[in-house]
Amino acid sequence: MNVAVQKTKAEAAFIDAYATRRDALPHAGWLEPKREAAFESFSAHGLPNRRVEEWKWTDLRRHLNEAYPPLVAAEPEAGAVETLLARDPFAQIGRKRLVFVDGRFDAGLSDAQDLDGVEVHALSDVMADPPSWAREILGNLFGAGRDPVAELNTVFLADGALVRIADGAEIATPLALVFVNAGTAPRMTAVRNVVAVGAGARATILETHLGSGPYLADIVTETVVGKGAELERVRVQADDTEAVQLSNAHIELEADAVLRDVTLTMGGRLTRNQLFVKYRGEGADAHIAGSYLLAGNQHCDTTMVVNHAVPSCQSRELFKCVMDDTAHGVFQGKIMVAPEAQKTDGKQQSHGLLLSERAEFDSKPELEIFADDVACGHGATSGALDDRLIFYLRARGIPEAQAKSLLIAAFVREAFDDIAHEGARDVLAGLAEGWLAERKGGIDG
Repeated sequence: MNVAVQKTKAEAAFIDAYATRRDALPHAGWLEPKREAAFESFSAHGLPNRRVEEWKWTDLRRHLNEAYPPLVAAEPEAGAVETLLARDPFAQIGRKRLVFVDGRFDAGLSDAQDLDGVEVHALSDVMADPPSWAREILGNLFGAGRDPVAELNTVFLADGALVRIADGAEIATPLALVFVNAGTAPRMTAVRNVVAVGAGARATILETHLGSGPYLADIVTETVVGKGAELERVRVQADDTEAVQLSNAHIELEADAVLRDVTLTMGGRLTRNQLFVKYRGEGADAHIAGSYLLAGNQHCDTTMVVNHAVPSCQSRELFKCVMDDTAHGVFQGKIMVAPEAQKTDGKQQSHGLLLSERAEFDSKPELEIFADDVACGHGATSGALDDRLIFYLRARGIPEAQAKSLLIAAFVREAFDDIAHEGARDVLAGLAEGWLAERKGGIDG
């Protein structure tokens, strides 16, 4: 006997919102079939719960306990956007930026439209007929299986950044994608980004998330890094402590491509980062790292799959996570090696540092290997600061609180070592130090 599962308040609100706001959403021939299919799937299955293996530590049915009405148009309060932009940690780095306010492109705050070697569009401006390079990517990198984050994004999709780096272009100036949610009422934004890095190109993308109030940001980014190209993607998630961010990135690497992807999560009530990397050509190399700085009742979950589908590629994943108070960190990482992907070199490490007896860190590393000539491994640790190291520093005249801060800072900074852009690396290290300074009273323990 099939028993219908009662919809949660959030699920019912999403379904009702589509019925009442559908006509106000942007429409396009290529989008409508995808949108209808996504809505039918979400209506039938809803949000995932802890009985779904990939979501067992991040039960969205429980965490999303209120309605988040999708925004049809940006309506920021006077002065709110400027106040939030003043907190952009990359503000002092010379860069060109694309700014999205409440999920909508703001041309007046953006200046990346004239960056040499880079083609940029707001998706809303070309929704009816996106450039051919974007059409080849939009919605086509998703793997098999249901993804509720992508479904909701597709249903309420309204805008996003389309970025193409020309073949052979070396973009010395970083491109900044700045996402600002300004308001006080619960709301939802759905943004879809597409990044195409041409063969032999080099680029750095700095991504910042800022906001105020109880919003839900659903962000999907689809990226292709061309043959011999190099992309560095550095993200700072500094959302409001009432906010929820569901982030979904699909990245495919052509032969000899290089990806460096680093994320610092220090805001948000709930953050779920999903990352799916697939190798399409031999000789590609991906370095993926991240750090959580969590306190209060914050919850951050990184779930990633690195799919070695071709031979002779390398992957490195390193996550250094700090949890205080009753914060909960989750890391789920899988390295997949196809039968034909001989000579794969894949390593994965996740480490949780607990500053409170009530803090939690759950880690689930996985290897799924169907080839016999590979070098793959994983490791995971979780625990408190080493008392022996604290004693060592104190014996040399360093006060206990300072000793703990030094150890935590060193623990976190390792996740930033692969960032090639020195300014961006310094920004993340500075943010970690600032977080520690704010927590100093608690660290005194």
